Amino acid sequence: MIPTAFDYSRPTGVDEAVHALTDGGEDAKVLAGGQSLIPMLRLRFAAPSMLVDLGSVDEMRGVRDDGDALVIGAMTTHAEVLDDPLIRAQAPLIAQATATVADRQVRHMGTFGGSLAHADPAGDMPSVATALDATFEIAGPSGRRSVPASEFFVDYLTSALEPDEILVSVRVPKLAGWGTHYEKFNRVAQAWALVGVAVAIRRSNGTIDEARVALTNMSSTPVRAHGVEEALVGAPATDESMAAAGQHAAEGTEPTSDVSASADYRTHLATVLTRRALGTAAGI
Repeated sequence: MIPTAFDYSRPTGVDEAVHALTDGGEDAKVLAGGQSLIPMLRLRFAAPSMLVDLGSVDEMRGVRDDGDALVIGAMTTHAEVLDDPLIRAQAPLIAQATATVADRQVRHMGTFGGSLAHADPAGDMPSVATALDATFEIAGPSGRRSVPASEFFVDYLTSALEPDEILVSVRVPKLAGWGTHYEKFNRVAQAWALVGVAVAIRRSNGTIDEARVALTNMSSTPVRAHGVEEALVGAPATDESMAAAGQHAAEGTEPTSDVSASADYRTHLATVLTRRALGTAAGI
């Protein structure tokens, strides 16, 4: 199908982009990598009055060191994230999850910020950002504001972004020395995750000091598995501890039943995948 007619703007700066988005009204849309929006345009599931293309906003690209954190530009592609040495060294969980995103073609076009702003609970990046306690820098007509990951994802395909706001960058705490892993299950390569688990573990002397665990596609938003985290702190890094903690994975979740999987099956997957991810992250 052919998209409906729309106005088009290709700004070169964040302020210019915000201005174009504001002028476009409530029906204006932001175009990042286009991996989600373009199919919706072709099927006319989306009919924006204005399309604001961020492809020329260089400020929103790249990864930089900012002391105790990394700042990732929202327009940085998945492929650029995957190849970045700072990401691999200081935030390996992001690289591990990014390597599972779709295929090479999508990773070379899709953007880190776009996958987060889309707020699909089946997407890989939202749960990773939630596990890492990332902070989102947002620009709008009133200036810039920061929103923690715990408040950014509001509901299915709904984020804290207002219609006239743009996600500029994501600030991610460094986790060098932590054990991390992203485990997901999908029916075929390139498909959305039926369930995914993002894990980061800090341990010393064989004991787990801190754990961060978040689940993909177990609710309308990413879910922080607090029951798993609490069960791990102070526990020995053993198979038995990982298995016991994994039993708490589905607590507080609201998995759906659809053509891909039942809610019960997703609950089972969450338990199994969490145990696997914990063991890999803990190095056992």
